Amino acid sequence: MKIIIVNKDHAQARSFTLGGWTRALLSVCLLGIPTFVGAWGYSWLVSDERGGFFNTDEAWIDILSARETEIEQERETSEAQLAALTSKLGELQARLMRLDALGEKLTSAANLEQGEFDFSQVPAFGGPSQAAPDTTYTTPDFFAAVDQLSQQIDSREQQLNTIDALLAKRSLTEETAVSGSPVTNSFISSRFGYRTDPFTGKKEFHAGLDFTARQGSEVSSVAAGIVNWSGRHPEYGNMVEIKHSDGLVTRYAHNKSNLVKAGDVVKKGQLIALSGSTGRSTAPHVHFEVYKNGRVVDPAAYIRRTNR
Repeated sequence: MKIIIVNKDHAQARSFTLGGWTRALLSVCLLGIPTFVGAWGYSWLVSDERGGFFNTDEAWIDILSARETEIEQERETSEAQLAALTSKLGELQARLMRLDALGEKLTSAANLEQGEFDFSQVPAFGGPSQAAPDTTYTTPDFFAAVDQLSQQIDSREQQLNTIDALLAKRSLTEETAVSGSPVTNSFISSRFGYRTDPFTGKKEFHAGLDFTARQGSEVSSVAAGIVNWSGRHPEYGNMVEIKHSDGLVTRYAHNKSNLVKAGDVVKKGQLIALSGSTGRSTAPHVHFEVYKNGRVVDPAAYIRRTNR
């Protein structure tokens, strides 16, 4: 191999003749050095000791593992929130059902018109929008809205329970209050106080009111209470005595038959006897007496409570 070297002015030229060993050495230098440099650089980049840029397998595995852990944590958090929300919605649904039942009960107790408050229907809403045209809508926080709804339901529940308690108290008061007549479609034939006795013709005290009634007419309790006595009396005939609240006792005498026995609990307006003319009586009627703390009082004051 011959190498010719020419200077830049092309004035002179030199030539060198290379032998076999020289050519081999030059080839090794020209080809081996770049190969060695490339191999060394690659080994430096991928070296574990250097933490090379292209050592990506383990790095990507670590990144993916961390991401999977985050995703799993987010999934568990979402499931926990969903379970809590489902439980809360179930609780609200149950409370709404109780409110509907309570509302229907109050509607019935207050004698409201049928259909005025229908708790099975969705409340009606309407009206034009008053929002400005440029108003932007913002989505409310869902959990905050559920909490607010729960607080509103709790408030309404307390209010309805208070009304229910008041109505129940009023109903109990009305149930236990002695008022009204023991028989319907009748008139008073003899009043409370002194009168001429129909058997002796003498002036004697009459301790009750006499109501005219056909044989077998229904006799009802004028208030809730407990039957003190039910049986036959020489003068009263078949008689029922009922003890009420506030120290009141009522008597229903001259019955054809008694329909309750001592110890029975009776309601206001409950059928307790059938009218007759037993005992010291001239014709079928109901003798009605009222006692207050053991002393006989005029029943007329309690009968007039009917329209109050």
